[in-house]
Amino acid sequence: MRQQTHKRGRFTNKTVAIVAALALGGGGAAIIAANASAHGDKSGSGQNNTVAAKAGTIQCPDVGQQLSDVPSKARPEVDKNLAELDNQVAKAYQQMNQQGSNDAVLSKLNDDRSQTLNNIGSAMGGDNSQLQGMANCKWQEVAAQSGQGQNGQQQGDQQQGGDQQGGQQQGGDQQGGDQQGGDQQGGQQQGGDQQGGQQGGEGANEVPGNAGGQAGNGPSQDDFVDITKVQPNVQQPPEAQGNGSTGTFSSECGVGDPQLRNSDNVIVAPGVGNGAHHMHDYVGSDKNDAFANNQTFEQGGTSCANQDDKSTYYWPVVRAQDGKDEADADQLGGGQEGNVGTILTPKSSKIEFKGNPQSKVTAMPKFLRIITGDAKAFTNGDKNANASWSCTGFEDRQLTDKYPLCPEGSSVTRTFDFQSCWDGQNIDSANHRDHVAFANEDGSCPNGFKAIPQLVNTITYDVPANTPFAVDGFPEQLHKPITDHDDFINVMSEDLMNEAVDCINSGKQCG
Repeated sequence: MRQQTHKRGRFTNKTVAIVAALALGGGGAAIIAANASAHGDKSGSGQNNTVAAKAGTIQCPDVGQQLSDVPSKARPEVDKNLAELDNQVAKAYQQMNQQGSNDAVLSKLNDDRSQTLNNIGSAMGGDNSQLQGMANCKWQEVAAQSGQGQNGQQQGDQQQGGDQQGGQQQGGDQQGGDQQGGDQQGGQQQGGDQQGGQQGGEGANEVPGNAGGQAGNGPSQDDFVDITKVQPNVQQPPEAQGNGSTGTFSSECGVGDPQLRNSDNVIVAPGVGNGAHHMHDYVGSDKNDAFANNQTFEQGGTSCANQDDKSTYYWPVVRAQDGKDEADADQLGGGQEGNVGTILTPKSSKIEFKGNPQSKVTAMPKFLRIITGDAKAFTNGDKNANASWSCTGFEDRQLTDKYPLCPEGSSVTRTFDFQSCWDGQNIDSANHRDHVAFANEDGSCPNGFKAIPQLVNTITYDVPANTPFAVDGFPEQLHKPITDHDDFINVMSEDLMNEAVDCINSGKQCG
């Protein structure tokens, strides 16, 4: 485990109090009450005085991740219907956010899902075997937090029948944050000291009980942690063996053009506008929208310095929770779906491809698609959640289920480690995951997979002082940090990909 040697920054009590006052209340939940306003009190008092009658979100089985065998010819129709399932949940969540937990809304949602699942089964040739039991959604209550000392308390995540969503706990094993001693939820704890979550006592962030969210659906005060109070938790990577590949290849592609932002997702919902229900930043290809295809990418331009890299790299935008309206405040994917605040342009985006400690890497196939992280990890659990947050100067402490509060002079970082093993045959799969895999702990690939260059994308932001922030997401995911994710389609020329492979396998640093 790496140790930091520089002097740590400190937060003043005044700064912590300001951040606490600005951070969004309600335990990261939708505030469900009569006449609740999505944008707070309109009387000019500057406070949202709505009292939450009930707080929570909608939890549905993630059909897309469960599909493992969809005929290629059926995928367009299946993808369209999967996008419709997301649309149904978003609409139902919005209705509940306005009306309160409503059995009639939930019942209609389940009926609509049942019909859409039948459509998916029909597209797959009448095979409904993979769809059994995935129609019914439920209301998931989310406990509000008082902001007091938090050892032994539930941390911004919900627990039902012993199962914690967005940080599940089963049989004493915590997911979404390791637990060693104590009962702390949603963040690491060792010997009573919290890691990856806030510490109780003096200096802990506290949100007043009447603090309201800018859009009423998160994040919450408990989603933030002072990075200086997090213990180093990054493990050293496995040592390279004799046949390992230790080089790196970098591609400089800028930080994204605001004019190219959209709320599509061409991998998960091709041909469907607003398929992501949240806004993405794009670097690389300048043609990425829901209707792009392989030919579109190949014929388009690129923001990358090396014009032979027309790959598309895209991720959800980060917004300052500053009370200001963005240009998309009244649009789908933006304010209509709870994604509010000023979009922050990244300070930098580092795109780097790395080797494998156990073997040489082989070239990625052109148009290979990879998704890392899970946009629905708050309700799905953390099985596929692997994006991490930190601050510059504190890279030896990485957070999956918390946003970092960085000291003065330090920037917020997001790091995405992509899957580095490929099945050798497919550029995509029905659930967009089965054709690639993460390496084992020793760096070797699972049986049947071969090592490819590992994409690591690190994005930094200068967040305005004393301002909370949040990643865009599906509205029912409550803007939790654990839902962060990143997407990639390889559109490097064959020559450039071979150059990258040669560089990595020879132990050089190129690009």
